[in-house]
Amino acid sequence: MDTAHRRADSAVLGTITWPARRATGARWETSAPSGRESRVKDGRPTGDERAVLFAARSQNALHRLLDTLPVFAGDDRVHRCFTLVPGSAFSLDALSAIDRAGGRTLPWAEAVEQTFALILAASPKGDLHALHGPRVLLPHGAGFNKSVPGEGTEDSASGLDPAHLLRPDGAPLATRYLFSHPSQIARLAPLSPSVAARSTVVGDPLLERFLESQDRRDRYRAALRTGARTLVVLLSTWGPESLIGRRPGLPAELAAALPHDEYQLALILHPNERARRGTLDLAEYLDPARQAGLILPAVHEEWASVAVAADLLITDHGSAALYPAALDRPLLGAYDGGRELLPDSPMSALLTGVPHLPPHLPGTDTASRLATAVRAHRPGSSRTLAEPAFAEQGRALDRLRETLYDLLDLTPPDRPVLPRLLPDPAPAPLAPAAFAVRIEYDDQGSPRVLRHPAHLVPPAPAHHLSAEVGAAHRRFTQSAALLHRRAGEHPGAWTEPAGEWTLRILADHPGGHRTAAIVLSPTHCLLRPRSGPLLSVRLGPGDGARRAAPVDPVAVLSAVHAALLAGRGDPGTPLVCSVGPHKVVAHLAPATAEEAALPV
Repeated sequence: MDTAHRRADSAVLGTITWPARRATGARWETSAPSGRESRVKDGRPTGDERAVLFAARSQNALHRLLDTLPVFAGDDRVHRCFTLVPGSAFSLDALSAIDRAGGRTLPWAEAVEQTFALILAASPKGDLHALHGPRVLLPHGAGFNKSVPGEGTEDSASGLDPAHLLRPDGAPLATRYLFSHPSQIARLAPLSPSVAARSTVVGDPLLERFLESQDRRDRYRAALRTGARTLVVLLSTWGPESLIGRRPGLPAELAAALPHDEYQLALILHPNERARRGTLDLAEYLDPARQAGLILPAVHEEWASVAVAADLLITDHGSAALYPAALDRPLLGAYDGGRELLPDSPMSALLTGVPHLPPHLPGTDTASRLATAVRAHRPGSSRTLAEPAFAEQGRALDRLRETLYDLLDLTPPDRPVLPRLLPDPAPAPLAPAAFAVRIEYDDQGSPRVLRHPAHLVPPAPAHHLSAEVGAAHRRFTQSAALLHRRAGEHPGAWTEPAGEWTLRILADHPGGHRTAAIVLSPTHCLLRPRSGPLLSVRLGPGDGARRAAPVDPVAVLSAVHAALLAGRGDPGTPLVCSVGPHKVVAHLAPATAEEAALPV
């Protein structure tokens, strides 16, 4: 890069005059980097120190900037600070996110008074032109797929609109415009040749994290307690045309329709949507689905880990879907048209190329439809659809480092730049304490257990309710045919012999064909039907497996309860049942005196 071009946006490559400040709640605290000050003489730095300002207008823009941090890792010459670009309705959440990241923060009023060696931004909106120093603009998302009505030029791609990419005087806003694919510069060139001339393809730093973390998929699924279930992830952007904007009931409807032992459900929300709703309102809106086990990952990093772990993603027109598509994950489209999605954009091509979610999906056939979508996925098809959004795959951080260090007029460190692996997601919510249970029988008379959260409307009439004593709502324990508890879940609590507990629970819940049961371990339970003796239930592998499948024993107890009620569960006769994708054999025998005396 020639010197004149590198300095086209500013004659000064100096760094800010410290001290800077860090946000701590409502106060600002002074802090200086390593006790040093960078000096500027005749418009040029006298030492090697450089101050880089990360200018964020929203939480999502901040996250894009944080993905670039490995470029400067280990370089003591680079001092990082952050400022909040005013003017966004989501700016308060961005300020909180900066503080969580632990960055030194400059108030905007001070940032515009200083000169920086480099300014990084991921949104062209706001008064970026008021900042002094070479500006580098990164994409706000992947693909430039949307036009936001009422903002900038009508029907223009948000992020490619010259109304935002140029300064008020018509000059280019940035020294360098960075893109993830050459097609994006080709789209921009007819609109603003001067901006296209300053544009460079470096790839996508966030995609690098996806690519580098894809081998951690099993680790993420273990953290989420997914097991052998199918993890279905809903991807929703923000605004009136978003997935939850148009189908707000879909999370709860799917949570009700999908059998708990076969499916796990997650919802990835755009940061702007979470900011718009607020924590309390969002929690209340999603409460029925959350009680059913819905995963709601954090908006920074964790959402990406959940997307890597997914078996199937259901997406609107938001660009987040392009990242799991690049990993070749199966997708279903759930965008029914509107003003925002631009034709000939990567997301438009993706939504055209993947199957579509029916508008009235939830019902008894929901699980089979989703299973069909997973089976019908052609290897490589999703990855092909994502290719127009991402170039330089596996090299994006190297390309970015070359560009930024050239602008800083520094030699990059002599070490590889590595993407940061996505973190383990937080554990999923615990299973519901009460289920509506359906029992289906195959041609050999073996039961299949399908459990749905009792607080939601199941897709078909239930055979019985099961409820965990001491955990489920009273209305469910009063109606449940299977009343159970898990031994050892409350250490230090008062205990009683297992046999006496089952008798007491049945006495406390008179009437009906009830069964009381205790889960002693993943493979050993005790069970007492109202009209029979205490039984020991040992769980073993089915289908020739060497060890028992990792299923919830309570689901097997529902099969045993149904078999005893139908006169099929004779002690000594193995009961083979299906729970989710697994077959389990339940061996029933009269409980021994030692088992009956076990404290629970």
